[in-house]
Amino acid sequence: MRIGELSRRTGVNAHQLRYYEAQGLLEADRGTNGYREYDEDAVLRVRQIRHLLGAGLSSEDIAYLLPCAVGEAPELLGCPELLAAMRSRLRRLDDQMAALARSRNALADYIDAAQRMSDRTYPPFDGAAPERVPA
Repeated sequence: MRIGELSRRTGVNAHQLRYYEAQGLLEADRGTNGYREYDEDAVLRVRQIRHLLGAGLSSEDIAYLLPCAVGEAPELLGCPELLAAMRSRLRRLDDQMAALARSRNALADYIDAAQRMSDRTYPPFDGAAPERVPA
């Protein structure tokens, strides 16, 4: 099938399909006319890629995982590459979540402090934009 048919059957636009191919996630043969030709397995592969992207995995992570993927969801066999990639991604997510939690807590502390000081402002603020001093 050509790229337009694969796009129609998977709901993924042709630009993204070409990106998956460039990343080594999807393979296509070239016809004598130069058009991409995909086999039936490409539909399943694209669905697997979409599910794994939805889990927050990068295309690099997915390249490691696809050989271990079975079915559309996909189920992932316990390949060593798979486990290492998923553990690495989980650590990165945990680090990002911890950083976001710290930022959130700091912002909440600033809001609490500002609310405690709501009866006074310093410097006095009348809502007008500050005047600029010419240079």
